[in-house]
Amino acid sequence: MTQPDCAPEGVAPSGPAGSRHAFVTLVTNADYAMGATALARSIRMTGTTADIVVLHTGGIDGHALAPLGEFGCRLVATGLLPLSDGFNERHARKNVHNAAPFTKGRKPDFHSPLDNFCKLRLWQLTEYERCIFIDADALVLKNIDRYFDYPEFSAAPNVYESLADFHRLNSGVFVATPSLQTFKAMLAHLDTPDAFWPRTDQTFLQNFFPEWHGLPVTMNMLQYVWFNMPALWDWPSIGVLHYQYEKPWEKDHPKVEKLRPLINLWHAFFSGEDIPDIADLSNPSLPNPD
Repeated sequence: MTQPDCAPEGVAPSGPAGSRHAFVTLVTNADYAMGATALARSIRMTGTTADIVVLHTGGIDGHALAPLGEFGCRLVATGLLPLSDGFNERHARKNVHNAAPFTKGRKPDFHSPLDNFCKLRLWQLTEYERCIFIDADALVLKNIDRYFDYPEFSAAPNVYESLADFHRLNSGVFVATPSLQTFKAMLAHLDTPDAFWPRTDQTFLQNFFPEWHGLPVTMNMLQYVWFNMPALWDWPSIGVLHYQYEKPWEKDHPKVEKLRPLINLWHAFFSGEDIPDIADLSNPSLPNPD
């Protein structure tokens, strides 16, 4: 596969595509560049032949992106979406977090809700037949290439506290088919008068694809499952581990001790040293029955 002769407005690839499939992530600052480095290493270790595409915004410089070269990532400079001033104001960090506060966990200070919408640029990557998007605060723990055959739009449920969460999707992992027609329709639907998406891209995507297809919960295993629903955790079955809320590269965040084994695993992938055999890891302890 090769890149189009003229890339769509808003995306500028560093070079041609090398596959018909791509894993895509988004980097908006130096912290998420660290996340993308660990993610890229984990993807390469699965033996996939798919491209790894890193969408990156103006908030990140070349020095922070340099480590991604070790994993042959295809870098795609990405502009913010062409949205109205009113939309941008409603979705500024302070307004999103005031209107729809995060009560289950803590988002770090570098979290910028408006940047999240840049992941919709994936639909402009029409040089690919199918993409799997994965947030940069995640690791791939085994080969998941078979999910390229899943239809658009496929995502895993937002399960991390109770089974009641199964009706909501989590946009940290999803399967999509790039299409300029779909991207145009998304922009029209996204920025309607007074539109407000409280969980930004996640709320929007569930609204845009109301009949979304379900991926297994193990394709987007949220880290809070470790202590909230330990019976659901099974290391050999996990395809993608997603560090929602607090990030593993943060120092002394409120849940460090609860999540210590998961944090240690992320640091192993980030450094490339002492990466364990996932099948040998111990599952979380289950509470004693009454």
